[in-house]
Amino acid sequence: MAFRLATLLQFPSLFASGLTIATVSTLGLLGFPTIARSENLADLQQLLSSKQCSLCNLNNAGLVYANLAGADLSGSQLVRSNLSQSDLSGANLANANLTGASLAGSNLMGADLSGANLAGANLSGAYLTDANFSGANLSGANLRGALDIPLELISLDQLLLWGNELADRGNYTGAIAYYSQALAIDPDYGEVYLARGAAYNRLGDLDRAKTDADQAAEIFFTTGNQEGYEMASLFVTTMEAEAEAARDSQNGRSRGNVGGNLLNVITGIGSLLLRSVF
Repeated sequence: MAFRLATLLQFPSLFASGLTIATVSTLGLLGFPTIARSENLADLQQLLSSKQCSLCNLNNAGLVYANLAGADLSGSQLVRSNLSQSDLSGANLANANLTGASLAGSNLMGADLSGANLAGANLSGAYLTDANFSGANLSGANLRGALDIPLELISLDQLLLWGNELADRGNYTGAIAYYSQALAIDPDYGEVYLARGAAYNRLGDLDRAKTDADQAAEIFFTTGNQEGYEMASLFVTTMEAEAEAARDSQNGRSRGNVGGNLLNVITGIGSLLLRSVF
């Protein structure tokens, strides 16, 4: 059958009110991703038909790509349920048990997860804008790649580590996003300014790179971090030399291996950052 996952995304109404278990089974035969068997089929049918399923038993339910925007799942049992890529925007999941559940790539914008148990849950790539996690248990939860993570749910060192990992893979834009989140928590974290400056430099944004490096140098100087201050100052000097070398190259003049010098500086920055995390 030609229909596949991408096709299903064009028809969100397939998951609208009135979808029955029989319909779900038929879709599975046609090649659509199916909503898996739940411990309580009556509860699953109630959820799909009305989006009202408070205190329901939905353990191990497969609700991939389900349209559950605004649904009431408060207090429900959703242990090891698969809600990947589902739309749960504005949903009420207060006090729900989502232990070990997969919410990867799901839309949780504006959802109420207050008091929910999300121990070991997978929220990688989820959209968390304005989601309420007050009193929620997120021990062991995977938040890597989630968007708009509430600052109270994540540590500075974790953000720095994730940023460094993305930078190592060449994803400088993603790294900058993590570094910026870290600076929103602690605007005096010199190592993060230096890391973000290095990422901006890799993207060719020399003005922002220099601004961040200057800020890092000022923080290191104020806090007496001599190694950090020297590294930030050298970074600024080398960037300026690289820019001048580029101008000279356009005019037919050569100034040596400035690019190699900058690479050495960035390598030194990486070592400094690793020590700050570990």
